[in-house]
Amino acid sequence: MPKKKKKETSAKTAAKTPTRKAAPTKTKGKKGMPPGVSTKDFLRISDWTADEIRTTITWARKWKAGKASPRPLDGQVAGLVFHKPSLRTRQSFETGVFRLGGHPMFITDAEIKLGVRESIHDVAKVMSRYLGLIVIRTFNQAHVDELAEHATVPVINALTDMYHPCQVLGDIMTAEEHLGTIDDLTVAFLGDGNNVFHSWANLASRIPMDLRLATSEQTMPDLTVVGTAQETGVSKITITHDPVEAVAGADVVYTDVWASMGQKEMADQRTQLLERFQVNNDLLRGAKESAIVMHCLPAERGREITDDVMDGSQSVVFDEAENRLWIQGAIIAQLLAR
Repeated sequence: MPKKKKKETSAKTAAKTPTRKAAPTKTKGKKGMPPGVSTKDFLRISDWTADEIRTTITWARKWKAGKASPRPLDGQVAGLVFHKPSLRTRQSFETGVFRLGGHPMFITDAEIKLGVRESIHDVAKVMSRYLGLIVIRTFNQAHVDELAEHATVPVINALTDMYHPCQVLGDIMTAEEHLGTIDDLTVAFLGDGNNVFHSWANLASRIPMDLRLATSEQTMPDLTVVGTAQETGVSKITITHDPVEAVAGADVVYTDVWASMGQKEMADQRTQLLERFQVNNDLLRGAKESAIVMHCLPAERGREITDDVMDGSQSVVFDEAENRLWIQGAIIAQLLAR
């Protein structure tokens, strides 16, 4: 039998053959979303790697600039559990959840008394059946850790007595906007060694900086938190009782209220202990000319910071407040991109 002719593969024939589209390149993360993080939850800054922190800041700035529009909460409800009153935290999370496509459900202590009306384990299991995300602002860090352990949806720490991680990620995002970098900054924190400073110490265990706390001997931070951050060797972290020494050559001058929520009865006592750590123009002269002034708010003007500094040209206080919205949206997107 005659051999069958092979099919011609001329250019003319090839032209008639439909071209198969190349398979799409696989990328980490969902479409329109950041790459995601290695943890289910965001409970403290040190839960994340330096790369995860940097990527989250990058995505927050892209979202803020209108260059990204993630909607990871489309059709889902986010439960916002607030055992403490709030202005910035509540509004930034509610607005952020809405912009990410979700519905925010505000839940107070009257509805959920963790470990009192029912166990934290049971609360976590029930909420996970209804919600796509849990945000909690409460007192005890251990309660947040336990809630996250038993929840099957992401849990975000919106503040405890020990940490305030969303605030400090928003702070360092603000520093990058104004100073051009988050690396090797000199940060002078003046006043109470509180939950905000603890989160700065956590950040210093991931991002290199010269972190200085100026406080009294009676208002020291948790030295275990500080020591753990120092042991990483990523940053230089010092505690001094001299505000002038702390501010010398600083890129960022930071302060917070001297009596945090739940400590207001100690306000007068704290003022006596910390009045020499007030951020005022005389003290600010010791920092770099390019230094920025931060306050996580609410501020007690005339106590820890003067009006002329808070409203002055070096203040980025209200940029910080706005950036809570963008950084928290990026945190949510990172968790839900997994």
